Amino acid sequence: MNAIVLALLGMIVFALGYRYYSKFIAEKIYRLDPNFVTPAHQFNDGKDFVPTNKYVLWGHHFTSVAGAAPIVGPAIAIYWGWLPAILWIVLATVFAAGVHDFGAIVLSVRNKGQSVGTLADKLIGRQAKLLFLFIILILVLMVNAVFAWVISNLFISNPSAVLSVFIQIPLAVWIGYHVYKKQGGMMIPSLVALAVMYLSAIIASRVPALQIDLVSYFGGEDNIVAFGLNGVAMSFFVWIIILMIYVYIASVLPVWKLLQPRDYINSHQLVVGLAILYLGLLFSNPTITAPATNGSPDISWFPLLFITIACGAISGFHGLVSSGTTSKQINKETDARFVGYLGAVGEGLLALIVVIAIATFFASPADFSAAYSSFSAANSGGLGNFVQGAGQLATGLLIPADIAATIVAVIIVSFAATTLDSSVRLMRYIIAELGQEYKLPALSKTHVATTIAVVSSAALVLLPEGPNGFGSGGYLLWPLFGTSNQLLAGITLLLITIWLKRQGRNYLPTLIPMVFILFMTLWAMAQQVIFQWSPYAETGTNLLLFGFGSLILVFALWIIIVAISELTKGKKDVNTNEDFKA
Repeated sequence: MNAIVLALLGMIVFALGYRYYSKFIAEKIYRLDPNFVTPAHQFNDGKDFVPTNKYVLWGHHFTSVAGAAPIVGPAIAIYWGWLPAILWIVLATVFAAGVHDFGAIVLSVRNKGQSVGTLADKLIGRQAKLLFLFIILILVLMVNAVFAWVISNLFISNPSAVLSVFIQIPLAVWIGYHVYKKQGGMMIPSLVALAVMYLSAIIASRVPALQIDLVSYFGGEDNIVAFGLNGVAMSFFVWIIILMIYVYIASVLPVWKLLQPRDYINSHQLVVGLAILYLGLLFSNPTITAPATNGSPDISWFPLLFITIACGAISGFHGLVSSGTTSKQINKETDARFVGYLGAVGEGLLALIVVIAIATFFASPADFSAAYSSFSAANSGGLGNFVQGAGQLATGLLIPADIAATIVAVIIVSFAATTLDSSVRLMRYIIAELGQEYKLPALSKTHVATTIAVVSSAALVLLPEGPNGFGSGGYLLWPLFGTSNQLLAGITLLLITIWLKRQGRNYLPTLIPMVFILFMTLWAMAQQVIFQWSPYAETGTNLLLFGFGSLILVFALWIIIVAISELTKGKKDVNTNEDFKA
């Protein structure tokens, strides 16, 4: 299969999905109303509820949901071959992810900007709401640990990318002040900021003095620095502490001061990054050397493919962002289609080029098979394979491979950091909700809830012992992240389906992907909990994953049983704020 033809086919399906299917969903299923007074206007507080231009909000939403997951998941799943990976990415983006992300925004907008966890109370009862909130809490805690782990490791392996990432923070603060206090435009300043970032990345990749290499500062990877930690482990520890301090500050600031402008910059990073990779593909016209399918995998793709590629196909975390932060910034309800569905398409484009970059990177099928000799090898080497493959594609535009690798690392870290601080902000919301529910007012205070979120996230990534030594938490949690994420997506689709049914609308566009996602995820999760992590597993017990996994599985089954019971009833519509008209 020609790589360019493969990319074009995927892009055409995405374009048709947005042009026709999302329009059908917007007009016939969700029935968007341009005169509906959104929560951003109704509760405008200048902090969380802020009416926002749809292009700026798309940037914030997309970069919040993108992170590193749409890169890591496809980079691992190509182990089963590029064909099943691309089919799942393209079809799931059009018929599942777009509908899910778009629907979560609309459902939240129609209910005062409340999160899907809170809305579970209205749709399926208080007991289900509490269970759902605990599932979400566990998921965002894992997201925090996994993405902090990814960022810290990328800083260690790509020290030339650190300066550019750090420079973005003051630039974003300046842009936020310029736009919201001086009423200036955002486009030109964000493009200037992006140019400054990439210029610093290019210079740092060639000037060692500008590379923030903590490992060398600590005397190298074999040097014992303190507390028995060598240079790499101490560097990892320092980066985690710095990241936690950063996300604490970022998650309590008003969204216009840092999140929105930085995410807008990152949205341009995505456009530039995708342009580099797709144009590099066009001009270099590489050959696909990876096999279409893996004839003898050590682990079956069915059902694991559907949880390995979560972000980039469909992701429950998107529903948290859609209903947790994005819905509070929707200016007009009709903007939800552009922000939600097109955000999912953007992530699908990223996942698609990840698969193609790796499929064309290796010199021969034998080289690919050697790198992807097992599912474990795919897990440990997938991200690095993409960075190298993306660098190779960029050489088609005459960009040196080392500079391209630095820019790719900057993009990945920027996305991951965006997801990390959005996730910490979401975790603060959930802790505050639980505090209100259980009459613990201290938990509703911003700094108390944020402190709990940050400290628990740091502990989860640093403390567990594992194959990667100190700080193996993120590595260990990755297998559970996929199943939990997809389970959350299925439950969110279930909530949207119940809402549509009560309004007397056609709910098949959400019901069909919901059934598929829940079936695959519950199957995969039960398989992992019982046969891979439990005391009965042949490979030995993994108490961390078994404990978290069992808890999530029981809670999820409980919610699904209650929700299916509600779905079969003929209850009237919940309050959707229909009285608030412009």
